[in-house]
Order: sequence, then structure tokens, then C-alpha cells
Amino acid sequence: MAGEVTSARVDAWLWAVRMYKTRSAATAACRAGHVRVNGERVKAAQAVREGDEIRSREGGFDRIVVVRKLLVKRVGAPVAATALTDLTPPPPPRTEIASVPVRDRGAGRPTKRDRREIDRLREEIFGRTDE
Repeated sequence: MAGEVTSARVDAWLWAVRMYKTRSAATAACRAGHVRVNGERVKAAQAVREGDEIRSREGGFDRIVVVRKLLVKRVGAPVAATALTDLTPPPPPRTEIASVPVRDRGAGRPTKRDRREIDRLREEIFGRTDE
């Protein structure tokens, strides 16, 4: 079995299973620290094996997948779907996502009173931020 693959680069695998549109985008995500394999930040050349858990940060949420099949070349979407098991929890409903208050354009710099109200609102939404 000379053609059997035992490991693959994490950036190449992420690209092959269509989690990233280009391999360079997958490499950049690894370099930026957005990709973790089994809980550890990895470089693009890190080897992945079957059974490894990969967490990829996309759009403010983690996408969690388990490697089921190793791929080093990009394949069609149906084949790519069989190469991973997606454990990502469903995103929260849009109503539960906190909306960020927006100041009117041209309103100028916030006054001291406005600033206190903004800080109070942020504290309610996100909790204490100065800790």
C-alpha cells in the first residue's frame, strides 16, 4: 500500500475539504492563530491524522470538525463532506446576538454623559470589561 496517506498538512487538508477557498487563506488562518488541532495552535505545516479535532475560527464563531479521511488534493463537495465530521454547534438565533449601538453620523464626539451611558450599556451586554 504505497499510495496510502498517513498524515497531511493542516492547511492543505483544510483547503482540500473546502473549509477555505484557497490554500493561502488556510495558511494565513494558521499563521494568525485561528486554527487549533486537538486544542493546540498550529503552524500550517503541522501534520493531521485521522481522529484529530480541528477548530477553525470563522466569522466570530468556532467551526469544530473531526478528521475522518485524509486528503491532500482538493476534491468535490460530496467527497469532502465524507472526509470530516462537523461538530459545530448551531449558531445562536439572530435575536439573541447583541446589537451594537450606533451613533448618528455627524453627531460628533460623545459627551461625558454619553460616554457613561455607552459604558453602562456595554457592561450590561458584555459584562465587566476593565478587569
